[in-house]
Amino acid sequence: MWHLSYEKETRVLLSVKMVSQQQTKDSGSKKLGMVAPQDKSSKEMKSSKKMKFASSSAETEPTSQTTISDDSKSTGRGMSTMPRVVKRKLQKLRPIVEYNKMGKGIGQAHIEMQSYIGVLARSRVPLVDKKWSQIPKDVKEQIWEAVDMAFVVGQGGKKSVLASAAKKWKDFKSTLTRHYILPYTNDKEKLSHPPKTYKFIEKAQWDAFVASRLSQDFESVHSQHAQIREKLEYNHRLSRK
Repeated sequence: MWHLSYEKETRVLLSVKMVSQQQTKDSGSKKLGMVAPQDKSSKEMKSSKKMKFASSSAETEPTSQTTISDDSKSTGRGMSTMPRVVKRKLQKLRPIVEYNKMGKGIGQAHIEMQSYIGVLARSRVPLVDKKWSQIPKDVKEQIWEAVDMAFVVGQGGKKSVLASAAKKWKDFKSTLTRHYILPYTNDKEKLSHPPKTYKFIEKAQWDAFVASRLSQDFESVHSQHAQIREKLEYNHRLSRK
């Protein structure tokens, strides 16, 4: 029921339209570790932006290195990253995610992995009024397998990937609620179709999600949370005086 073929995944990734942030020019080259088969060959030299690759038959013990160029102008977020991720998956190239001494992910590979997790969380997890713990295990497993196929995750592994997916899924539902539902409670026509920005949302799921967000139960919970946030902000302002 929840299974998506690789071809469908590619179509979903390429159909998602993300709200892009302002992009800045990269004044220096950003290096990224990659794992690739020994017989890999690449002749992409379209820009001066280089990335480091580790060529090895083993995922965790690279034996040699080579570099190829990345012809992307900027990583950005969302769909500006996804075409490269899909391309590398087809080429069996896996960026190696790096971590600092505190165990926090750093570098370009970590940024791209987080963007990829976000796309998967939005497009693969059903848009339902449930908690993450209630989402079927096979859906979570598909997300992990997709990320593991695209990146060498390293420390944190599956647990950290799924924790990130859970937060991004929750944030996505919050964004839809605040920007595409609550402002249009009196506009039934506006609420009758999923936002054009997120064409991958099925209408049946959208209708059910809208209904749950307009219910009295949700309105009560939302009001309570708003009061709590207001109180916290007020206390924060007092503490700064």
